[in-house]
Amino acid sequence: MVHVPLARHLLRGKDLADLRYSEPLGVDDMAAAAGLSRAHFSRAFRKEFGVSPHVYLLTRRLERAAALLRNTDRSIAEICLDVGLTSVGSFTTSFKRMFDATPTQYRASHPPAVSRAVVPSCVVRAYGRPQHRTFREDNGAGPE
Repeated sequence: MVHVPLARHLLRGKDLADLRYSEPLGVDDMAAAAGLSRAHFSRAFRKEFGVSPHVYLLTRRLERAAALLRNTDRSIAEICLDVGLTSVGSFTTSFKRMFDATPTQYRASHPPAVSRAVVPSCVVRAYGRPQHRTFREDNGAGPE
């Protein structure tokens, strides 16, 4: 039987949190992925990575939410749900604790997402050209 280091098991749980943070995921799921009991996984995870599995997962979700706030114009409620959280109130509280600003304040402190939207030049050229239209298309009527 081959001995697998504990850190390898812990990485399985950590990788699951990194990959599926937006899904309904909890410490039990991370522990199951690591093949360890919840209690043993939580103790070993904290010892290895310096934070509890719950805090690690919440941090991943809030980091992703911050990126969405900077780079999209989605509503805060949508972003909350997109990153796997279910309560906008709890999301706002946790976000403020981590970033020292509410999601609204955080978004306002960055340039609007539309200013960074990159549209490929081929798309600009294709849709920027005048389109040939028949009389019927322009007016909805025409000679029959």
